Amino acid sequence: MTEEIDGIAGRSDVVVVGGGPAAHRLVESLLARRDSRATGSITVFGEESRLPYDRVALTSRLLGGIEGRDVDLTFGDGSLWREDGVIFAGGTRVVAVEPATRTVTLDNGDRHSYGELVLATGSSATVPPIPGASAGRVYRTVDDVDALAREVGELAQRKGRQAKVTVVGGGLLGLEAAGAALSLGADVTIVHSGRWLMSAQLDEGAGQALGRIIGSQGITLRLGERPDEVITAPSGAVLGLGFPEGDALTADLVIFSIGITPRDELAREAGLDLGPRGGVAIGADCSTSVAGIWAIGEVASVDGACVGLVAPANAMAEVVADRIHGGEATFPGIDDATKLKLSGVDVASFGDALARTDGALEVVYADPARGLYQKLVMSADVSTLLGGIFVGDASPYLSLRPLLGRNLPGEPASYLSAAGAEPASTPALPDDAQVCSCNNVSAGAVRSLIRDEACTELGELKVCSRAGTQCGSCVPLVKKILETELTSAGIEVSRALCEHFELSRSELFESVRILGLRTAGQVFERFGSGLGCDICKPVVASVLATQTSAYILDDGAGPLQDTNDRALANMQKDGTYSVVPRIPAGEITPAKLKVIAEVAEQFDLYTKITGGQRIDMFGARLEQLPEIWRLLVDAGFESGQAYGKSLRNVKSCVGSTWCRFGVQDSVAMAIFLEERYRGLRSPHKFKMGVSGCARECAEARGKDIGVIATENGWNLYVGGNGGFQPAHAQLLAGDLDHETLIRYIDRYLMYYVRTADRLQRTARWQEELPGGLDHVRAVVCDDSLGIAAELEEAMARHVGDYHDEWAATLDDPDRLKRFRSFVNAPATPDPAMVKVRERGQVRPPKVEERESVLVAGPSIPVRGA
Repeated sequence: MTEEIDGIAGRSDVVVVGGGPAAHRLVESLLARRDSRATGSITVFGEESRLPYDRVALTSRLLGGIEGRDVDLTFGDGSLWREDGVIFAGGTRVVAVEPATRTVTLDNGDRHSYGELVLATGSSATVPPIPGASAGRVYRTVDDVDALAREVGELAQRKGRQAKVTVVGGGLLGLEAAGAALSLGADVTIVHSGRWLMSAQLDEGAGQALGRIIGSQGITLRLGERPDEVITAPSGAVLGLGFPEGDALTADLVIFSIGITPRDELAREAGLDLGPRGGVAIGADCSTSVAGIWAIGEVASVDGACVGLVAPANAMAEVVADRIHGGEATFPGIDDATKLKLSGVDVASFGDALARTDGALEVVYADPARGLYQKLVMSADVSTLLGGIFVGDASPYLSLRPLLGRNLPGEPASYLSAAGAEPASTPALPDDAQVCSCNNVSAGAVRSLIRDEACTELGELKVCSRAGTQCGSCVPLVKKILETELTSAGIEVSRALCEHFELSRSELFESVRILGLRTAGQVFERFGSGLGCDICKPVVASVLATQTSAYILDDGAGPLQDTNDRALANMQKDGTYSVVPRIPAGEITPAKLKVIAEVAEQFDLYTKITGGQRIDMFGARLEQLPEIWRLLVDAGFESGQAYGKSLRNVKSCVGSTWCRFGVQDSVAMAIFLEERYRGLRSPHKFKMGVSGCARECAEARGKDIGVIATENGWNLYVGGNGGFQPAHAQLLAGDLDHETLIRYIDRYLMYYVRTADRLQRTARWQEELPGGLDHVRAVVCDDSLGIAAELEEAMARHVGDYHDEWAATLDDPDRLKRFRSFVNAPATPDPAMVKVRERGQVRPPKVEERESVLVAGPSIPVRGA
């Protein structure tokens, strides 16, 4: 026990200085180790008044603000801080540490004694020592993000144009900040001292691919440059950046994101040993050079370096909690795997990504023109996985990362999804393979909880194991382990939609239909729990849209929708939107073609004929969408629903009208089908095709529903899909007359809508039904379930209630308010505004310019061999 000292305002067994994620994990870990005999008191002093929150998710708060939602990043529900003996003193700064008396001094002059002291002071965003730097901003806290959103909006309103935002730094946080500013409608430039983006994590090939993607979003890149001044006006307002060569870059706002500086000032003044580049030096047990003082998180210097990642901070917190309770845990080392998801851009790296290991070989697939780069780093005998980098498509990352340091069971090239090779089979993960790096959870630990602790629900399993409770990227893998274990034990796998709904999608659909629920609030009150998530909210919105045919953004359904459905347009990589008017069967008049050309010219849109016989117009800003829709709707167009999980299009050949081989009027049939099923919300998007003869020019058997003409009528094919897992449609019935064909399609579609899982294409749904195609045929053609009339009636209601969502938006001033880039945006854009780059100067590279290397079979290109 510490001796009584004059002036001591309080005492705690454990005092934690810093109220960030590392402190939160430490308190969790300490409480988890409590028992009836060890109930020590814990006090956390945090400079921010907020409870510890998830700094990794800062951008989600900003995006939520754009959509009118207040995103709370606080860890947990706050119950942690209501435990006996636990105090969170927010808005309190510790100004001194006195190891001799085991006390800390607070900014109000009070002193607080401790038994054990844990420094979790984190770091601050590094600001370069250049003139005017104090006028810059950083992207580090909730307050920083909220201020950025407010300031960008105010700048745009005051200047009557896009705010010009420059981000200095092209690492992970710099790209996050740039993406955030772009989402706010700003004109964004990244200035980065490296020759390519994320130069600390990516090699040059990956960095160049990432640069192409980021540049295509409309973000300007200035690489290999370092500013030497922030130029400001006498008022202090930012005017731009200056460079050593004497040139300048205009900017209204400058955000510095060039790294972190450990907050080690308390340790420095208290005489603790520091790392060579700052930070508090710690040993394998996370202890400092002074007994009774520990350091965790970004302020801790491990082997001479401070690391700003979640996983090492959590691991340090676990070690300290164990040591304080008498254990002998040691820090396992730094896992510096990183994954970035920025406006649809996938980037990930792990292990020895830069191939520094002696004899390491690199298996590479590169297609810079498409912004794709995938690399596996293998041992000299091409058997052991040492690391990897993924840009543009990081889908292999989740399954490969747990195999780090292990032998791959298949050819390395088969794990590179972008290369198009036959995918390798994914073996069961060994028990010691790491599933969740944030919380250091192994596959064996997850299996043990399922087998021994009966954690058979995903939500419960996440709580018990902590896997998936931080960044969430491992949740699909945890779910897969859970389902595999339950299946092997002969237990029926739960089809619960998510942790907020115990019902499956089909069960929820039927329940909503039978009870006649009309709003999201009613559905959540009756069947849900909590506030919902990105899985269940769009499903609820889709189920309601299918059954009510109401405008999808009314009655509180707007926040439930995916980004594309909220905008009634398809968001592209650069944050703009594409507009796809419906052109049934591809049949269009010269007058309508002229309108599309005029719209594209007026709004400077890139145009492309799609694979579904429609014209896509790219590059529209959110606030421009109603203006574009007005011109199209007035010309007789309507929404092509390229944004929804619904009917995309019905492709057709010219049929008997023009073709000498055609035996039926495929164009007329395609137009009829598209106008009948347009706007039908479903578990996933679906496509249709109609061919006028067996030559199959419309590729109908590659569609969810394919119709092929015969001399006696129509053959109906179902369950075909293109995409990642292509499947040919199968014959459901042949030589059908017009009425029977439509009746069967009505039944098939409504049965699919009612019974398929979330995001399940028709091919997979059909395969997983007991009896497969035979079951579908029995239900659709023979009415084996006695629901045919009910399915037809449901489709008739959809057809009768259909309304064009673009026109419905234009007719309602309140609905139009949604389509603004920010709340206080001007009603009309500044006519003098000039785009940073002209769309007409952007073109895909010619075939001979593409640098595409396909790795497959024996011709795997390796470097270093």
